[in-house]
Amino acid sequence: MSKKLRVLEVNKAYFPHTGGIETLVRQYSEELGEISGVSVRTLVCRDDRGGTIREKVGNVKVIRSGSLGTYFSCPLSLSFVRLFRKLSKKADAVHINVPFPLADAALLLSGYKGKVVVSWHSDIVKQKKLMLFYKPFMNYLLKRADVILTATEGHVDGSDYLPKYREKCRILPYGLTSDEYLNIKREPFLTEKLNNKNSVKVFFTGRLVYYKGVDVLLSAFGENPEKLKNCELFIAGTGELEESLKAYAEKCGLGERVHFLGFLPDEQLKQAYADCDIFVLPSVVKSEAFGIVQLEAMIYGKPVINTDLPSGVPYVSLHGKTGLTVPPSDSESLADAVKLLADNADLRREYGKNARERVLSEFSEKDVITRLYGILSENIVED
Repeated sequence: MSKKLRVLEVNKAYFPHTGGIETLVRQYSEELGEISGVSVRTLVCRDDRGGTIREKVGNVKVIRSGSLGTYFSCPLSLSFVRLFRKLSKKADAVHINVPFPLADAALLLSGYKGKVVVSWHSDIVKQKKLMLFYKPFMNYLLKRADVILTATEGHVDGSDYLPKYREKCRILPYGLTSDEYLNIKREPFLTEKLNNKNSVKVFFTGRLVYYKGVDVLLSAFGENPEKLKNCELFIAGTGELEESLKAYAEKCGLGERVHFLGFLPDEQLKQAYADCDIFVLPSVVKSEAFGIVQLEAMIYGKPVINTDLPSGVPYVSLHGKTGLTVPPSDSESLADAVKLLADNADLRREYGKNARERVLSEFSEKDVITRLYGILSENIVED
């Protein structure tokens, strides 16, 4: 293209709101904006109640629409619909990150005729009542989209809605900037917390919510004390299940072998990845659509234990190559996988080496952004 490509990036929230999709949208917004000939505006909703805020976050022009509050995990904002209509008129391409029902409705009401690219991060799984209202808007979005992006083939195959739109779907993986991880100052962040300095360090990070399966991970330790006696488990994160998980660990006598770390700042989180021996993502339902945390562990050469969900999760870390994949909600199989890796340092090194190589070759953020720019700019008709 010879003219400037005008992109409207759309999501529910933006940094400093934390979350996997928010991290991706920040990457897309910042790095697309650094490409010569690209102009990016990012439209999101406020996290709290209040009026619209316009600000610059780094190099990104961010508009946070006013919000009346959040219902069914979705912000309610009339100003978002108005702003979408106004901003889309000045865009060559609108990139919508879903699930975000308000964006689907805004597109329908906007009259926008330009290019629509949808990044489908996951199905809505839990909110059945919301789907009764939302499904017509979602179907409109999928029919209207010019391109539907998913991070893996598993996102398409495991979706209840995407297979009928398979001809529109393209695979665009999530990416990491390896230097941001490999250039940190290494510290024995987990090692210094061990009660037994010879223990194998098993690490999980994520929100402590139902679909993450941390209860299954704790059960693997609580029900198999002899099998995993040479391991200590580190759990980083907060969430609605935090107190009940701590109570279960106490009930099972795991106080000396399970460490609840709470929220970790970015630097300490990276040190934890770098210092662990095994990373575990024990998610139990396909609300876990990819698991960027897998990549973050893999870049440090760590083997991953994940679950065989009908989503992108088992496409990230590969069974028998970069780690082990077990059935979801199966604490016994999870314990067996942890034991296998804990007892075999050579296997951990082999899988870890493969894991790092996979991230560097398949999940480079620079390559992902280049491909995204190509998708957004193709077939754009100049005024």
